[in-house]
Amino acid sequence: MALRLDEIVARFGGEIVGAGDTVISRIGTLEGAEPGDLAFLANPRYRHQLATTRAAAVIMAPPVADGPAAAILTPQPYLYYARVAQWLNPVPVPAPGVHPSAVVEGDVAPSASIGPNVWVGPGSTIGGQVVIAANCSIGEGVEIGAGTRLASNVAIYSGSRLGERCLVHSGAVIGADGFGFAREADGAWVKIPQVGRVLIGNDVEIGAGTTIDRGALGDTMIGDGVKLDNQIQVGHNVRIGAHTAMAGCVGIAGSAVIGARCTVGGGAVILGHLNIADDVNVSAGTLVTKSIAGAGTYSGAVPFLEHGDWLKNFSRLRHLDAMADKIRALEQRLAALEKN
Repeated sequence: MALRLDEIVARFGGEIVGAGDTVISRIGTLEGAEPGDLAFLANPRYRHQLATTRAAAVIMAPPVADGPAAAILTPQPYLYYARVAQWLNPVPVPAPGVHPSAVVEGDVAPSASIGPNVWVGPGSTIGGQVVIAANCSIGEGVEIGAGTRLASNVAIYSGSRLGERCLVHSGAVIGADGFGFAREADGAWVKIPQVGRVLIGNDVEIGAGTTIDRGALGDTMIGDGVKLDNQIQVGHNVRIGAHTAMAGCVGIAGSAVIGARCTVGGGAVILGHLNIADDVNVSAGTLVTKSIAGAGTYSGAVPFLEHGDWLKNFSRLRHLDAMADKIRALEQRLAALEKN
């Protein structure tokens, strides 16, 4: 697809600097862009690359700097880039219909596309424009809203519900049993039936290999607009508020409640039965062992602290050896003085 800058601005807003009839055909980085590319400047540390970029135009925040012959000025260049990139790279829409190798026992809308070797269990409802790629397993009584897309090899267990316009990547498992066991006196484990569901809102993205367990008694609930990266574990009865985003390998134990608009960095762990307030940012690798009542950024492991406090304490931690040497020297001087 080829677009003119004035066409882009007419659709998304912003201000053109230079020739509005400049034609671009793809998005590129400032450093790697070729003639005809539209680059973007979102991080000020790369501003020096404006002088050498080969891009035909750059999306950037004001003020204008020397460099590109044309630019689109906007207060949020990264968001603007995302929207232009979506326009330039539309998602392919497969033809509607059911592949001959699929087994469909539920209700599938005529506009849905069901790929090879898919199983749709009895009582399930598949909405309009849904795309289910090869080898997916859709259990009994599952509901999938309009426009949702499942990549290949996704498993959705019985009773789960997905809203509209969701995207589920390969290998995701939704609705498997939660980790619930009671212990016998001799140490043996007795399985607790997991009879709840997984309820997922609209516009949710679930990464490859991510697992979301069904509730033990109540439901596991994922709010509208939540974005889950690859290989995340969401335990039973967890609730995640709208528009929260989590990076890869996050682990959330059962019955934790995560607020809206939170971010959780890669590899962070949130223990069970905790409550996390809205607008909390958990840094990568952080171990959250108690509830967080207020918005802010939290970092660290044992224990985690408010981010600013953790940085100050960690900076001192790096000097512990030197501090120990000074303390030993002071102790020796003190002992010498006491002898005198």
